[in-house]
Amino acid sequence: MTIGYTRGLVIAPALRALHENNPGAEVHTRLLAWNASRPALLEHRVDAVVTRLPFPPDQLRVRVLYDEPRVLVVPRDHPLAGMGSVTLDDIADEPIPHVRRSDPQLKAYWRLDPRPDGRPAPDGPLLEALEDEHELIAAGQAVAIGPPLDHATGLHPSLTTVPLHGIAPSQVVLATRTGDRSRLVAAFLRHAGALLTGTI
Repeated sequence: MTIGYTRGLVIAPALRALHENNPGAEVHTRLLAWNASRPALLEHRVDAVVTRLPFPPDQLRVRVLYDEPRVLVVPRDHPLAGMGSVTLDDIADEPIPHVRRSDPQLKAYWRLDPRPDGRPAPDGPLLEALEDEHELIAAGQAVAIGPPLDHATGLHPSLTTVPLHGIAPSQVVLATRTGDRSRLVAAFLRHAGALLTGTI
């Protein structure tokens, strides 16, 4: 069995329980790109994945594990850095990057585009890959909305995050293929549901 996960998400408690209750089972892990969870499942590169919505749920069984806040990612010297929280009004004119060839649903979700009042999100620079985003933000060319990464889980050392108030949280989910009858997958589902709560 191979368990996939995306950056900033912890699967160790469920993985440990799976090993303890299934001695001798061969279980691998695979770190996936932010937009690769669904393809990895459908292409049988992983058998289960812990990741963030949104993505199309067809052909998959998706279980919500917990909510996590969305945050604003800014340079450490940005005027909003260090604020207790910010709202969409505070970032109404802040440019938000685009990632070329990204999934439209994911792009709209993480850019909050359109905004609740119907306005489009401010256009920012076009990126070839999401991995370039943090360098761009550190250079003062944009801000971004993202999950609550820290420096240990992938946040650039020149950046910080500020809680974003007044928007729905992101959802962390466990996804598997519909109809998968693997005993190990079922066991991981049980352990993940009990142990993966968003806190370590």
